[in-house]
Amino acid sequence: MRKHHSATVTSGCFVLFVLFFVFESCPRILSKFSVSTTSNRSTPPPDKQLFELKSMRKWDPLLHPPPLQTSQSQGGKINCDRSHHNYDMCSINGPTVLDPKTFTFYLVDPTTSTPPLLVEKIRPYPRKWEGFVMKRIKEITITSGSGPRSPKCEAQHNAPALVFSVAGYNGNFWHEFNDGFIPLFITVNSIFPDQDVIFVIDKARDWWVSKYAGLLKAFSKHPFVSLDNDNATHCFTSATLGLISHGFMTIDPTLLPNSATFTRFRSLLDKAYGHGRNQPSMYYSPVTQPRLVLMSRKGSIGRVISNEGEVKRVAEEVGFNVIVFKPSIKTPLQEAYALINTSHAMVGVHGAALTHSLFLRPGSVLVQVVPLGLEWVADVCFAKSAKEMRVEYMEYKINAKESSLVEKYGENEMVIKDPVAFKGNNWSSDIMDIYLKEQNVKLDLLRFKEHLKQVYDKAKEFMDKEG
Repeated sequence: MRKHHSATVTSGCFVLFVLFFVFESCPRILSKFSVSTTSNRSTPPPDKQLFELKSMRKWDPLLHPPPLQTSQSQGGKINCDRSHHNYDMCSINGPTVLDPKTFTFYLVDPTTSTPPLLVEKIRPYPRKWEGFVMKRIKEITITSGSGPRSPKCEAQHNAPALVFSVAGYNGNFWHEFNDGFIPLFITVNSIFPDQDVIFVIDKARDWWVSKYAGLLKAFSKHPFVSLDNDNATHCFTSATLGLISHGFMTIDPTLLPNSATFTRFRSLLDKAYGHGRNQPSMYYSPVTQPRLVLMSRKGSIGRVISNEGEVKRVAEEVGFNVIVFKPSIKTPLQEAYALINTSHAMVGVHGAALTHSLFLRPGSVLVQVVPLGLEWVADVCFAKSAKEMRVEYMEYKINAKESSLVEKYGENEMVIKDPVAFKGNNWSSDIMDIYLKEQNVKLDLLRFKEHLKQVYDKAKEFMDKEG
C-alpha cells in the first residue's frame, strides 16, 4: 500500500519529540568519537540512552583526506564525485525511476535498449570520514544497462530528486543542523536555486517529520518521499544523491553560485517559523527591559549551572528581564522561536541547546559559558556561526574555581591547570567524560555580574534600535 509523507505535517521543531537531546554537547563533531545509537525507534529515547561515546581512533581522517575518485558513465548521464573529504555525490542526468523497496535508482535511457551494465553505490550523508557513523547510513544503488529492468513507474514527478539520509546522529539538535539542514541549504542553493526539487529522505521518522515540517516546507513546495515508508515506484526528471558540506557549522559564500551566506540561512529559518509573530504569543508583546534567555541544563549530565537561581537574580539586578528556558517534549517550536527571536540576549553553557542561537536576530547577544577543556569545540560549534549571522558573540570562560572538577582533582593537577596538555591528542571517552559529564559550573557571581553589565549595554542598545 502506498504511503506518502507530507512536509506539511504540524510544525514543531525540536519540540514535540526530541528536546531530550538538545542538551548534549556538540563535541561529537570530532571524528575521534565512536557512537552507538538506537535510531530505528519511532520516537527518540532519552539522550543518555541514545548516545554512548567510546574511545577515539588513533588515525585522524582530518589529516588524511581520501584520494581523489570520480566516475562518469552511460554517456555522462551518471556521475559520481568521491573527491571530497566530507561527502560523496552522485547525479543522474536524465529520467530515473526509484524503487524504494530495494533502495535503487534506475536510469531510464531511451537511446539504447542494451547499454552496458553500470552499478554505483552511495551513502548520502556528509560525514564520510566517520566510518562507524556511515555504517548506519543506508547504501543506495544507482544502476543502468542490461541488468535488472527498470520497474514500471507508479508516481510521476515533473521535478528532480535530491536524496539524503538523516540517520547519522539523528536526535541531536546540533547535528541535525550541522549534518542536515546547513548542508541541505548549501546543496539546494548550489544545484536547485529555484527550489523546484523533491526530497527523497532516508530515516525520516514520524517525530522528525513533525519536528521539521515547517523547515522542509520552506526549502521545497513539494511533499517529500520517504525511503522507509513508501512502497510505490517514483519517476523523477533527474536525481542528485548526497549533500554538500563546507565544514563544521559553515556556509562559504565563495563556493556558492549565488554567494548565499549564513544570514540567508537565518532568513530561511525566519520564513519557516517567523510567521508565528502574527499569532498570539506572550513573547510578541512590547518590552521595557532587554530580555535575556538563560538556557538551563538542570537534570542533565554535566555542565549544569549549580547556582542557576542566583545567576538569574544577578542578571535581573543588572536590568534584564530573565526567562529561564529548558525545552521539553511539549514545547512547540513556534513558541520556542518566538521566545528566542524576540529576545535581546542568550546565555548558556556549551552544549547542543545553544544551537537555538540560530534563532537570534542579528545584533542580539550570545554569551557562551565555556567550561574547562572545551575552548576549541566552543569556537567550532557556536562562535563562528554566531559571528557569521552578525550576532554579538561573547564568551565567559570559567576559571578553575568555578569548575566542580577542582573538588575532585585539586587545583594543582594537570587536568585543571592545563587541559590542553592533559588531553594532548588523546580525546578518549574517559577524558571526554571528565570535561563533559563530570564537570558542572558554579559561576563567580561578582565576576559574572561584571560580564553581564557589558552584555546588558549591548542588549539595551539593540533593544532601543530594533525593539
